Order: sequence, then C-alpha cells, then structure tokens
Amino acid sequence: MRKISFIGCYDKIDLILYIARILVAMDKRVLVVDSTINQKAKYIVPVIKPTKAYVTEFEKIDVAVGFNNFNEIKEYLGMPIHAELPYDIAILDIDSYEGVTNFSINNEDRNYFVTGFDLYSLKKGLEILSGLTSVLNLTKVLFSKNASREEDDYLNFLALGYKITWNEEIIYFPFEVGDQSVINENQRVSKIKFKKLSEQYKEALIYIVEQILNQDEYAKMKKIFKQLERGV
Repeated sequence: MRKISFIGCYDKIDLILYIARILVAMDKRVLVVDSTINQKAKYIVPVIKPTKAYVTEFEKIDVAVGFNNFNEIKEYLGMPIHAELPYDIAILDIDSYEGVTNFSINNEDRNYFVTGFDLYSLKKGLEILSGLTSVLNLTKVLFSKNASREEDDYLNFLALGYKITWNEEIIYFPFEVGDQSVINENQRVSKIKFKKLSEQYKEALIYIVEQILNQDEYAKMKKIFKQLERGV
C-alpha cells in the first residue's frame, strides 16, 4: 500500500476527496484517512451512524475518521496487526506532528505541504514539521490568487531552519470563489462532481494524480477524467 500525505493546517479534505475520486475511477482501492484535529470529513462525508472512530464508504472511497494510526484501523476492520490493509493507496490528511510520526511518514512516500498565504496557515502548518529529526522531501501545494514569486519566497523564508527539502515543482490551485461555491454545492448534495470546477483547479488535480500514478496509466486517466467531468 502506497502512502500519499497532505500535510498542513490549510483545509484540504475536499482536495483529497477529489483526488481519491479520480483514483477509484482508475480501479484503485483507496483509503482516505482524516487524522486532523477538526475531523472535517465527519461533517462532509455522509455516514449513517458516526461513532468516535469509523470507516465509511463514499463514492467508492473508504474514509477513515478518528484513528491515530494504521493499526487502529486494522483493529476496527477486524484484521491482524501484521496484515496489510486491503488498499492500493492511502491518502492521509495530517495537521499535527503526531500524525506525521504515528503514520510513519517518510521519503519513500509522496508528501505534499498544503497551505494558503494567511499567516495562520503558513506558520501553523510549518509548526507541524518543527519536530522532524530527519529531512523530509515535500512538494508545495499552494492555494493562492496571485501565484507570485514573492509568496513562494516568503514561504521559503519562514521554512529556513526546518528539516525540509522542497521538490522543484510547485502546484498552484487558484483561490477562486467559484471553485469554493462548486465544492460547497457538492457537499450539500453529497456528491463529488468535477464539471463546474475551473480549468485551473482541474489541471492541478490531474497533475497531482499523474504524480501518484504510473506513467503508463496517464492516457487512461485522461479518458476517465473526461467521463467524470461529464458525470458518466
């Protein structure tokens, strides 16, 4: 099972669910783990009878809420601790240093740092990584209206002294009111729809999914994404 972590204090569960929806359309078995303090997935992913910790299915995605590590998920599913979870990919929403350590995030995984450019998201997000004892490779996922060099330089400045190596690529998501309105509407109807999202948002989603998939799956993914856009 591959681990894909999205680290930071910026609200990112919707982003993760959109990525997971594309992956399950590619016949990947996907587990989304919301390990955040606020557990937003508990409120936007429909569940019949929520408990303190549970796994539920949403749009063919298994979503785990309230667990501190993979062993707790295995116990909930009635699996032996030494067994492998029955998923191809686990996507982790992490907003604490404990989450980084408890889920054993390391450089064998693909790791993203997600932030906007308000000071809370920047400073609190980096605080998660202040306890790192070894260098962690991260790809920046930046929610910004301007996508300016100055913003990136400021993030780099704040990150000085942290055990972080930034990967060369930077993934920008447009800070568009229209995209957030589409996401809010999808939450109300309990659906993951792509049709009304901006082209920039969809292109950024596709770019991340391409990084997760093998190169020989790219063409199939583009075709399937077109189907998802049409609601097929």
